[in-house]
Formats: sequence, C-alpha cells, structure tokens
Amino acid sequence: MHLDLSELSQLAPIFRELFKGYHVSRRDPELYAQLSNFQDQYRTLFKALGFELVCDTRGFYYFVPDMAAAAVNKTAQRLALFTFILVEHLADQGRDPIAVLDGGSLGREELPSLLDKYRDLFIQAEVQTVEELEEKIMRRMTQLGFAGEENGVYRFLPPMHRFLDVCLSVQQDRDLAASVHSVLPLPAPVLIDEEAEAKFLATDDPLDLSEFEEESEEDALARAIAEEQESDA
Repeated sequence: MHLDLSELSQLAPIFRELFKGYHVSRRDPELYAQLSNFQDQYRTLFKALGFELVCDTRGFYYFVPDMAAAAVNKTAQRLALFTFILVEHLADQGRDPIAVLDGGSLGREELPSLLDKYRDLFIQAEVQTVEELEEKIMRRMTQLGFAGEENGVYRFLPPMHRFLDVCLSVQQDRDLAASVHSVLPLPAPVLIDEEAEAKFLATDDPLDLSEFEEESEEDALARAIAEEQESDA
C-alpha cells in the first residue's frame, strides 16, 4: 500500500497519545475522525514501526501493549482491580454495572464508601486513602481515555469495555463452575440406622456371598476348562 503522509495530518498527536497508552475515542473528535478516515493507512504505518493498532467496533483505538510489560504494569493492574470492585459494588446496590460502565457515571462522593468497603483489596494495589484512590486510579483512568471528569463526576467512556470484558469473562467462568456443581452434585453417603442394621443381620434368609468371594487363578482355570468341555459335549 502506498502511503501519502500528507493525508495523515494528525500523525504526531495520534502516535504520541497511543504510545503512552491512551485510548482514542469519539471524545477526541479530531484524532478519532482522522483514524476512522485513514484506518488502513495508520495501521500499515504503525505495523511497519512495530506497533499494532486495534480498532474496537465499540468506538475506540489503542495500541496492543507489549505482553511482558503489561504483566508488570501496576497501572493496568490497579484499573482492572478497580473495575472488578466497581462491578461488585454496583451489583450490591442493585445498579446495573454494564449500564454504569458503558457511558454511565460515578460521583466523587461515592469514593470514600467504596474504599472502606473494599479496603483489603485496595491495600493490595497500594491504595489506602481517598487521595491515593483519586491519584492512582481515577486520574489515570482519565489520562488514558477510560473516563472523563467534570465537576466531581466521572463519566465512563467506551474503552472501559476492555476491562469490563475481562470481568464478564471471569463471571461467566464462575457461573459455569457453579452450574456444573449443581448439575453433578457429589453423592451423599447413605447411612443405615442401628435398628435397620440389626434387622438385616437377624434375617433368617441371609445373603449367600460365596459367589462374590475371591477366586484363585487355579479355580478360575479349572472352571473355564469345565465350561469349555460342557460346551463341546
């Protein structure tokens, strides 16, 4: 494909934003329109430079991160953890997590109660105060294009689907495991009470268990020969 760089008028700002992990969506009209109009050209150019441009059909663009770097990326871990926490928190409140994370909003005044409720999990992400929650998670979400903030209200943008997809996948795995256990329950032991056991042992017609006794190899061989002779007779 022949590339006309004069057409790629937003190349510098697009590359700069994507390179730092930002997700370009309709919230960025100029950059988004440029990527949408010249998607193939940008994908080809970035591929030649060693970057994979992804266009999510839900309306955002991003670079596929290096897997090794992503595995140790604390920011990504914190944002994923926060999404899991938020999904559970919203469900507990009777609110639809998907509706909130897909264009809905979260008020800053909700953060203190959220932190108190899931403090143990936030501590694992090195977040112990509301200030750290805002600085290390909420601010990074806005910087990377996952949310926008205005007057103390965080509104979630389409790129949140990247984390939401992971949450839904985990939930589906849990539901599947639960359904398997419910369909295939472990057999419960059958207990015989003492009275029933005594009646069984005192019966006048006990079971003849001799046919179930272990048969020696010699006896088995003799029996097989006898049966064969009878069949030939």
